[in-house]
Amino acid sequence: MPFVKTSFAISLLASAGFTAAATPSAVFAESGQNAPASTARLLGTVTAVSGDTITVKSDAGVVATITVSDATRIVHAEPGQNDLSSATPIKVQDLAIGDRVLVRATPGTAENTYTAQAVIAMKKSDIAQKQQQEREDWQKRGVGGLVKSVDAAAGTVLVASGSRTITIHATPKTIVRRYAPDSVKFDDAKVSTLDQVKPGDQLRARGDRNADGTEVTANEIVVGSFRNIAATVVSANAAQQTLTVTDLATKKPVVIRFTPDSQLHRLAPEMAQAIASRLKGGASGGEQPASANAQPPAGGMGAGRPGGQRGGDPSQMLQRAPSVQLTDLHPGDAVMIVATAGASDTATAITLLAGVEPMLQASTKASQSLFSSSWSLGGGGDAGGAAQQ
Repeated sequence: MPFVKTSFAISLLASAGFTAAATPSAVFAESGQNAPASTARLLGTVTAVSGDTITVKSDAGVVATITVSDATRIVHAEPGQNDLSSATPIKVQDLAIGDRVLVRATPGTAENTYTAQAVIAMKKSDIAQKQQQEREDWQKRGVGGLVKSVDAAAGTVLVASGSRTITIHATPKTIVRRYAPDSVKFDDAKVSTLDQVKPGDQLRARGDRNADGTEVTANEIVVGSFRNIAATVVSANAAQQTLTVTDLATKKPVVIRFTPDSQLHRLAPEMAQAIASRLKGGASGGEQPASANAQPPAGGMGAGRPGGQRGGDPSQMLQRAPSVQLTDLHPGDAVMIVATAGASDTATAITLLAGVEPMLQASTKASQSLFSSSWSLGGGGDAGGAAQQ
């Protein structure tokens, strides 16, 4: 998936009791100390190490210079640790560019300067390895689709994935997150609850499936409300990174903006024809998901492929489609786009798939449903390629 590296590292630090909402006193309580009012808590990525000084850039872009003394406690925590009982003492020289750190410090006299009292570090290589494990697990145990109904009291969600309906079971331990309405980044997904999941939401879940894959007991659920647009290209502006399209449902123009997190792919003609043939076979009398304008996309939600599917499954064909550039799109090309809700005439692209003419001719709704359940949101996603996410 790519998981967004920042949110992923934050969540790992959070698992040790250091969430973004944690107060300095909570951090001190972890180490059995009392936190003075003047204590600062800094969370970010190491950008430089020089002697007894480290430079840390926060996720908001603020750069801090932190001085480390012999009295500073520095420990290395492994991703996934629930507390610091097994954290390993290290020295400042063991820190490297790209490591994630949580620093408890005393502000200095100059702006953005601090003296560290304690540093909790997670190595860049450890985080990368954990991300890879997460991506593989989403690939093996992840499913996705459009929410049909929710029974929060019973802890169940019915999801339409192509022609199938999957029942997602949530437990008290299931983590539920929801994407921000104006963001394509997994970083911005907030902790939520099952009763906030609504019909029409795009959902991805990771967990154990039953034998036929129709039921999943979820460890994690990620949802979002996105637009799913079937359209034809009017014009592309590479300089402004925008694409003007005509929405086939409304017949009106929409300007699609692209960011570095947006994913663009094109299906090979033989793949598009193969998927179209399957859609035609399942379209007669098959269950069709919600309408085009109300459909959201798979986003950074996980590495993306519904588990337990055959190597020739259409969703996996979609994932293997080669990447393209905005300049590769031409007037008249048919595209499917998953985007943020935005305004009626503008949106920010999460994923775009070209070469879809045969699919749209077979079944626009089924094509969009398949597309939505097969891709993961950018920015972290595949949740970074699942980040990328």
